[in-house]
Amino acid sequence: MKRRELMLLGGAAIAWRRLARAQRQPSQLVGFLSARTADPVTDPSITAFRRGLRETGYVEGQNISIKFRSSGGDNDRLPALAAELAALKPAVIVTHSEAAIRAAKNAAGAIPIVMVVIDDPVAVGFAQSFAHPGGYLTGLSNLAAGLVGKKLETLLEIVPSPGCVAVMRDPANRMNDALAWQEATTAAQTLGTVLTPISVGGVGELEAGFAEIARQGCRALLVMASPAYIEVRVQLAELAAQHRIAAMYDNRRIVDAGGLMSYGPDPSHMFHRAAFYVDKILKGAKPADLPIEQPTKFELAVNLEAAKALGITVPQSILVQADEVIE
Repeated sequence: MKRRELMLLGGAAIAWRRLARAQRQPSQLVGFLSARTADPVTDPSITAFRRGLRETGYVEGQNISIKFRSSGGDNDRLPALAAELAALKPAVIVTHSEAAIRAAKNAAGAIPIVMVVIDDPVAVGFAQSFAHPGGYLTGLSNLAAGLVGKKLETLLEIVPSPGCVAVMRDPANRMNDALAWQEATTAAQTLGTVLTPISVGGVGELEAGFAEIARQGCRALLVMASPAYIEVRVQLAELAAQHRIAAMYDNRRIVDAGGLMSYGPDPSHMFHRAAFYVDKILKGAKPADLPIEQPTKFELAVNLEAAKALGITVPQSILVQADEVIE
């Protein structure tokens, strides 16, 4: 037999043994609780999470399976959905946002939880510290409150005389919203602007919220982090354009839907990283011993088409900082 044929046979044998080992490994069940509408096939966060699982050696249907539950943006459904997942006895639950994490924590008991896109899990009471979380929760923080000052400063570069800056707040994010509001008021004092809080919990309250912003005479809007606002991203962008209000968001997906600009870490990257936490837990690591990861890269996205519709000229100083400019 020729040397090349031997090499091919050897390579095939190695590949077969790897596949056989993967098939022999006991299948692990992972629960995934989403606080918004999340199609398991097309949602970019879930796609990124699945990619991370593949990179760590997991093959769905062979050595891992995932059960998804989605609230469709209705926080009232989260406790029941979390209880459904916990009843399946998964090895770990992945979830995001304050309301969903709280629901999972209340239902899961000793089931490990990997948190994603949470501002300050220590202040909220989900962890003892970033370095040593304690308990059964660990994961990734997005540092949303700490970015509010930068967002407000950038917004005021585009609209230097806004009259007032409306701040859209989701009442479901009790603790994280309070932290972000504190950061916003401190930044506003430094920047010499006036903030007007607007409470909007979901799509049913959007039109009334924008009507109040218009009534107050605010020409700029700072939208706080919330999965509810990702859920209604198209309506958010449309109403901002309709009322000619320049808005800064925390999530790039709202800019892709027609919003003006966003600043923050890439959520898809965070869900991708969540898979590595799942891998460590499935291999025996305790959540209490896994430090909570904090982002080191933040992206500024600007939608020039939205700016044109608003009659706004984006300063060159912002365009040169932007990681992505949508023409």
